[in-house]
Amino acid sequence: MIYEKKVFYEAAGGVVITPDHKQVLLLIRPAHDEIRLPKGHVDPGETPQQTALREVAEESGYGDLELLTDLGEQLVAFNYNGRAIQRTEHYYLMVIRSKTTTERPAADTEQFISVWASWEEAQQSLTFEAEKIWIERGKQALERIEL
Repeated sequence: MIYEKKVFYEAAGGVVITPDHKQVLLLIRPAHDEIRLPKGHVDPGETPQQTALREVAEESGYGDLELLTDLGEQLVAFNYNGRAIQRTEHYYLMVIRSKTTTERPAADTEQFISVWASWEEAQQSLTFEAEKIWIERGKQALERIEL
C-alpha cells in the first residue's frame, strides 16, 4: 500500500495513580475495543504538561491532579486509514488528590469509561504496547520518588 500523506503531531498524557500509589487509571473505549491511558493532541500554544493535565481531566473527569514527575517522551509510528502517522508522546506521572469528578465534554463522556486497576492489571490490560512502556516508566519513577 502506498501512503498518500505523512502526519506528524505531538500528544501528551498521564499515568495517573491513586494517593496510596496502588492503582492506575485506565480508560475503556468500548467503540474501539481498546483500553488506554489518557492522552491527546497538544494544542497550539499549549505545553505538553498543560495538555496532559487537560486531557486527563477531559477524558476521565478527574481534574484534581498533582504532577509527580516527567516520564519522558517516545516516538510512536503507525499506519491509519492509508496515512503514515508519527506521534511524539509525552507522559507524566500524576496522582489524584481526590476522586471528585468534574464535568467532561460530551464526546469524552460517550467515548471513555474510567476504571482503576492495579499496576499489574494495567500492564496486562492495555491494548497498545507503546502504552505498556509508560506503565513501566511510571512504576520505576515512583520507586525513585519513594526512596
